Amino acid sequence: MYLSKKLAINILAGCTLALAGGIANAADANVAAALSHSDRPSGDADADAKRMPAQVLAFAGLETGMDVLELEAGGGYYTEILSRSVGAGGSVILQHAPGLMGFVGDGIDLRTANNRLSNVTVSITQFDDLDAADNSIDMVTWIQGPHELGFEPDGNSLGDAAGSFREIARVLKPGGVLVASDHQAPAGAGLEAGGTLHRIEESWVTEMAEAAGLSVASTSDLLKNSDDPLTDGVFAPAIRGKTSQFLVLYRK
Repeated sequence: MYLSKKLAINILAGCTLALAGGIANAADANVAAALSHSDRPSGDADADAKRMPAQVLAFAGLETGMDVLELEAGGGYYTEILSRSVGAGGSVILQHAPGLMGFVGDGIDLRTANNRLSNVTVSITQFDDLDAADNSIDMVTWIQGPHELGFEPDGNSLGDAAGSFREIARVLKPGGVLVASDHQAPAGAGLEAGGTLHRIEESWVTEMAEAAGLSVASTSDLLKNSDDPLTDGVFAPAIRGKTSQFLVLYRK
């Protein structure tokens, strides 16, 4: 049956929007599939409403087949999603700093046991000594993490701040991106807020990223909360799980 070009385009557009309940492209469909995967650890889905991973990764421009470096993966909430979203043609480096290993329990081991996420490699390194080749990474993610550069567990640094951003720029391919989010600190708080409030200013992160050769590509209010006074530590009962977070995409 012959279809006019206009009708064919309209049908294709309709099918694309209908895919997975309005998901616009293959990468978004893969994220949706990852969120509903039967092997996803129980409890992960409980955090989805607050963390909004589908929207965050759509903002970041995640694509199937990408090579991703996930900074400060923690217990692997995002690792699980990234691994299945980039697919067999992509890869994920799960990075975590040695000084933060005491905060993740057995989460990393459970995520990666028996090669269940076969495209994931675990890398335990300082933030300023990343285990990836020059110009090898499509996307670096640092979710709720840059403030750790001001945190020194047991008096031990997790990496030099400027050096850490230089490392991110080093491993990114030309045109590659860093997607960063964190708990917003009040103006003028400085890096010290990372160790006290576990917050950081968006402007501080941008300053460091730009000094390393990255530029702001886009910003989002997706994770902002105007009711957050910004002055309470992120673990304070009144604000825990409800902090205002910035979300920025930087490009090399």
